[in-house]
Amino acid sequence: MKRALIIAGKGTQDQEFIYPYYRLQEAGYRVDVAVNNKDEVTTFNGIKIVPTIGTYYLNPEGWDLLILPGGAKALEYIRQNLDVIRAVKEFYDAGKIIAAICHGSQLLISAKIIKGKKISGYYSIKDDIENAGATYVDANVVVDGNIITSPHYKYLGDWMKATLEQIENPSITRVIRDV
Repeated sequence: MKRALIIAGKGTQDQEFIYPYYRLQEAGYRVDVAVNNKDEVTTFNGIKIVPTIGTYYLNPEGWDLLILPGGAKALEYIRQNLDVIRAVKEFYDAGKIIAAICHGSQLLISAKIIKGKKISGYYSIKDDIENAGATYVDANVVVDGNIITSPHYKYLGDWMKATLEQIENPSITRVIRDV
């Protein structure tokens, strides 16, 4: 069975957690959820997240895919967790697919893995993305190697479709825009 990991925290954007959680299960994945200290937290709008593991045990060997949902407030705190930053870097170094949406791209910045890449994220972190050495792309979905990014939950369908396609048929770079 394929396995996916979602890293979340208090204030995670509801849609960006819930949609991939159930979409991946539908695609046959076992989905684990990591939260600091394995604490139950609530999303931005108050939905309870029950973690399966804490963030201290994140090793890419156990998963095929890493999902990084957004939520501006959530990421202010999550990106301060050195175990999470280490894990994101290890997933990247292991060649695992990492899919980040909205402010989730801040974890890619903190892990220092985006230099020279094409990356999307919420428009307010465009300068952060560029200052980290990446090219900011304003598109529904951006795929650059094993990193898939999207700027907003209104593109969840495109983002998850590209994520699942990238696992099955890796490509180097592609940009998906509205038609």
